[in-house]
Amino acid sequence: MKTGQNTAPTSTISLATLEAATASGVISADQRDRLLAMEAGPASGETEQSDEENLRLIGGGNDLFVTVGTVLLTAGFYFVLNTILAGRPLLIAAALGLFAWIVAEVVTRQHRMKLSSTVLALLFAASGTVLLVLAVQAGLGIRMPDSLWALIAMRGPVSQAGYLVLGGVILAAALYFWRFRVPILAGVVAIAATLLAFLQTALMLYDGVTSGTVAPPSLQDGPELVRAALYMPLVCGLLIFATAVALDLHDRERRTIWSDCAFWLHVVSAPMLVHPLFIMATGQDIAFGRIEPGTDATVMLTLLIIGFVYVALAIDRRSLLVPTLAYFGTLGIYYLVHSAANTTGIPPFALILLVVGSLVILFGAGWQRIRRLIIGSTLPTSVLSKLPPFRIPPFRT
Repeated sequence: MKTGQNTAPTSTISLATLEAATASGVISADQRDRLLAMEAGPASGETEQSDEENLRLIGGGNDLFVTVGTVLLTAGFYFVLNTILAGRPLLIAAALGLFAWIVAEVVTRQHRMKLSSTVLALLFAASGTVLLVLAVQAGLGIRMPDSLWALIAMRGPVSQAGYLVLGGVILAAALYFWRFRVPILAGVVAIAATLLAFLQTALMLYDGVTSGTVAPPSLQDGPELVRAALYMPLVCGLLIFATAVALDLHDRERRTIWSDCAFWLHVVSAPMLVHPLFIMATGQDIAFGRIEPGTDATVMLTLLIIGFVYVALAIDRRSLLVPTLAYFGTLGIYYLVHSAANTTGIPPFALILLVVGSLVILFGAGWQRIRRLIIGSTLPTSVLSKLPPFRIPPFRT
């Protein structure tokens, strides 16, 4: 009998075997993603090495290389279609959508390349949207109105077209997600659903005006009408934000595709929450006049930013703050350029840029320690156990 050989042989399961097991129903796609995440490295709740937020938006150098090839192949295929099918945009859009699906069968389904899969998903969504718009426009015979009465008569076709196009986009994105599990499609569905809510609200207002139950607004009522309309993106943004937080809490360890879906929902919801309150708080010029800045909106905006920071710390999502900080940074640069010729003092937005830049560096350098200090000291243990774990050990004295 041989001794000293009591170590069991080790073996690894290849990606092809995992894909075959998923295709045959042995494991689900979610279980496959969990296994791949575990193979990439275990997520520890108390480790110095896990400080980075794992977004899984790019799979490495080869993924970037394949993405460049995908873009070049798509561009070449489009120019070929534009030559062969000149003047037939509907067929071109359909061919591009089918092309994106076929390439995704290799790039996404077999090799799970993150960045190139995102590009293909966006190509499919864009070509599918164009296809639906052209098909619905041709089917319903929608033409540009040449008079006010023609515009009023378009209520029926426009509502049908909106429902068909936006509903079709949601259905196509859901089908593509079911097949390929690409997270960015969560953002596409959120945007389409928001536009659908806008359409329904506009139709309700239109019906109220035409039936006489709602007084038609005058030019002087424009600012107040816009102020009321700003609550629609605010409500939609809150719903999308709540969905993203629920997905984050469902996947505390950031191991499944649902956390990546939550990232894109945060990207979509943040501007929808901040922009309306910013306009109402600062009294920005609009097409119909100037909204008077409201104290309540200023307070709400301040509380919203503080709430964003606190929730981002709680759910361990730096990506939640990116759209918000980018919004203020971009807007600050815009106002700096336009106010430089009108003032010799320091423009207010210069101070905002200083604050935003300082916050970015501060949170980027010490995110986990700030998170433990604020969240760990303000929430009970029962709540902390349901949140993503802290990535660093506590301070030692």
